[in-house]
Amino acid sequence: MPTNKQIHLDNRPAGEASASNFKLVTAETPALQDGQVLVRHHFMSLDPYMRGRMNDSKSYAAPQPLGQVMQGGTVGEVVESKSDKYKVGDKVVGFGGWQEYSVVNADQVGALRKVDTTHVPLSHYLGAVGMPGVTAWYGLVKIIQPKAGQTVVVSAASGAVGSAFGALAKARDLRVVGIAGGEDKCKYVTDDLGFDACIDYKAHRDVGALSKALKAACPDGISGYFENVGGVVMDAVMTRMNAFGRIALCGMIAGYDGKPVPMSFPQLLLTNRMTLEGFIVSEHMEVWPEALTELGMLVGTGKLRPRESVAQGIEAAPEAFLGLLKGRNFGKQLVKLI
Repeated sequence: MPTNKQIHLDNRPAGEASASNFKLVTAETPALQDGQVLVRHHFMSLDPYMRGRMNDSKSYAAPQPLGQVMQGGTVGEVVESKSDKYKVGDKVVGFGGWQEYSVVNADQVGALRKVDTTHVPLSHYLGAVGMPGVTAWYGLVKIIQPKAGQTVVVSAASGAVGSAFGALAKARDLRVVGIAGGEDKCKYVTDDLGFDACIDYKAHRDVGALSKALKAACPDGISGYFENVGGVVMDAVMTRMNAFGRIALCGMIAGYDGKPVPMSFPQLLLTNRMTLEGFIVSEHMEVWPEALTELGMLVGTGKLRPRESVAQGIEAAPEAFLGLLKGRNFGKQLVKLI
């Protein structure tokens, strides 16, 4: 059996996360038992939610255990099988974590899913046609519930969730405005993803300036907002929301270091009779088939052209993850393992 390089969470961060929180470990891959398969991971996913799980605090999911493989999504290939459900060579998506190989019980519901790479590259099943894409779909379709012609806004627009949100929104005849960090990201959002406008939050450092830019980009106000960031960005959007506007709250990266994230204008929720709903997409597995079908069609037809940032080798995972938290990635952040 092959040796398996892994990244463990060695200790919990005090404030900002650092590379010293992680530890590279080499382990032996155990022999397979009946009903198990061995998966060689080709790519592993790095996602902002992982930062929250590094803390030992109450949340929607249990904290990442110390001294164990960091949890996360993976795509790869079955290289050995003792299950009649999977054969060697099958391409699969799963939750193998920050390691090169995983042993999976094939009978465990949701543990593995076969994927077709004929029209969709394998790596996209961790992004546009995976959890981030379904997150965008759920927030748009089930929470924002837009009507054609309305204006919707998404923060972190060039990322894995934001880019999928834009394609899904344009397919519904909406005016789509993104918020992203830097001229290059904003250019990608408008030129490659087809957004109607994109605002560079780095050029508008305070609520007033960002609110003014949003007013220019959203002359009819904002009917729906998909929130990934929080802080100043959310404050500015709140000032431009229409009456009965709807906000899908998916992430708050501004607070992932454990500090409180104040809201400057909570009274606007009442004044504008807004709906704000937080959600965790893994709690809504019933929508995944429908969402993945639409997302796969968008990628396969070129209507969604997701961008990826790819770090090479498992040793690069901690620094790539820290870069993701600082916004240094461009699109979906992956680690290539093969």
